[in-house]
Amino acid sequence: MTRKRKYIFITGGVISSLGKGLTSAAIALLLEGKGLKVSMLKLDPYLNVDPGTMNPLQHGEVYVTDDGAETDLDLGHYYRYTNAKITKASNVTAGQIYEGVIKKERRGTYLGKTVQVIPHVTDEIKQKIIDSCEQDSDIAIIEIGGTVGDIESQPFLEAIRQFQNQHATLCITIHLTYVPYLSAAKEIKTKPTQHSVQLLRSIGIIPDLIICRTESPLSQEIKEKIALFCSVPNSMVIEAVDVDNIYEVPIKLQKEGLDEKITHLLELPSQKSNLEKWENLLLTIKNPKYKASVGMVGKYIHHQDAYKSVVEALQHAAIICKVDLEIIGIDAELISSIDEIPPCHGYLIPGGFGVRGWEGKIFTAQYCRQNHLPYFGICLGMQVMIVEFARNILELTKADSTEMNQETPFPVISLLSEQVEMANLGGSMRLGAYPCNLLPKTKAKQIYNCSQISERHRHRYEFNNYYRSLYEKNQFIVSGIYEKENLCEIVELLTHPWMIGVQFHPEFKSKPIAAHPLFISFITAIKMQNTI
Repeated sequence: MTRKRKYIFITGGVISSLGKGLTSAAIALLLEGKGLKVSMLKLDPYLNVDPGTMNPLQHGEVYVTDDGAETDLDLGHYYRYTNAKITKASNVTAGQIYEGVIKKERRGTYLGKTVQVIPHVTDEIKQKIIDSCEQDSDIAIIEIGGTVGDIESQPFLEAIRQFQNQHATLCITIHLTYVPYLSAAKEIKTKPTQHSVQLLRSIGIIPDLIICRTESPLSQEIKEKIALFCSVPNSMVIEAVDVDNIYEVPIKLQKEGLDEKITHLLELPSQKSNLEKWENLLLTIKNPKYKASVGMVGKYIHHQDAYKSVVEALQHAAIICKVDLEIIGIDAELISSIDEIPPCHGYLIPGGFGVRGWEGKIFTAQYCRQNHLPYFGICLGMQVMIVEFARNILELTKADSTEMNQETPFPVISLLSEQVEMANLGGSMRLGAYPCNLLPKTKAKQIYNCSQISERHRHRYEFNNYYRSLYEKNQFIVSGIYEKENLCEIVELLTHPWMIGVQFHPEFKSKPIAAHPLFISFITAIKMQNTI
């Protein structure tokens, strides 16, 4: 007899940014450590169809899946922590739900009925929960964005209430809440958690477990108080004290017995989670042998989540290389010459759009090229590297990207439709995974140690192949190509120790226990230069 899939719903209360995505990913890791197969789903209450057009200062980075979906950054946590298959089905927004319902109404699917939030919207949400699961997964973990009490979250919470009533023995709810410490009173306060759970209960959802995010450890007395007023057993109140490194979260939750409590509630196998690789990772993190700094040059450097996957990928490589890495955010808009660039051991320019900070990024590439400092250009960062080289080495002084200057006489970066030899191929956004062939005897081939790779993209502008021969005559080569369209994927400067640009986003495929080879090579180059 096939075992029925179980469902874990994760809600949040009191305040946003508590770490529901991280907690969901950590729970999935613990359950995978027991040999269970997990599916992941993020339900986002905002009305945008996806976060692709949202400002990174509001929403953080856009995480891209292999199948080309622009999704919430929490899916990056899911990918980095777990083996779950992360696809466009793993992120559902209120915008997608309402769009789907309206399309059905226009097609006559509802047979002339009055279309309402209940049952039509809630039914659509419930169907998305089912559709998101891999066929052979044992557990589906569903994270609900926002906080309990938000107006936009109500249809999702109502759908979950209905789903749990229909599948009562297969579901549990975990509520993540905040337990503040008031320094003036020198007291930990449980009232915000009580109110949050009361709101959840008033909707008809009773949490099975409460995870308490806190800056200070909770006494047994505090846990018992939360249990009493929130109507859960004492053992189902879990402490989640702030940690120095996010990769400690699964270990801390395991020490609280969270994995055992979940498997008990869902009547699943109760063998101990195997986290040996994760424990070894933490030991490496705590015992670095080297120190180094990377300057990350962008226009959203004041928002910690705008370049989330890049920061994580740098840290993954630093762990492998046993480097205590300092990532220094540098505002590209404040750079008006190479003399204004703060000193670092290497520099990375991440992806982005728009002209703001463009010239400051070009000065950074020039600074790295002239001083033989490791330079890593990702997406827009590769285009920066190409434009800088054209202006200062190829003597195409007005070279530019047509994204920044449509009147440039030397469009070394342009839309495909603007490139003479590729006329009429269009210039729409390239999203998702594309194959890339690596040329022999190049750094790229040496780094990946294979002939073909697959990486994820999110961009619209491309290197203009009209200028390729001119670049390659000057030791600036294209070392990775998407052969179907003859598009440049990787460039490298042969006369430089480590200056590489990639049109794709390698950060999306890096994991703490499987750091991306490009980032490892970059940090290794920094370490070697810093220790010579």
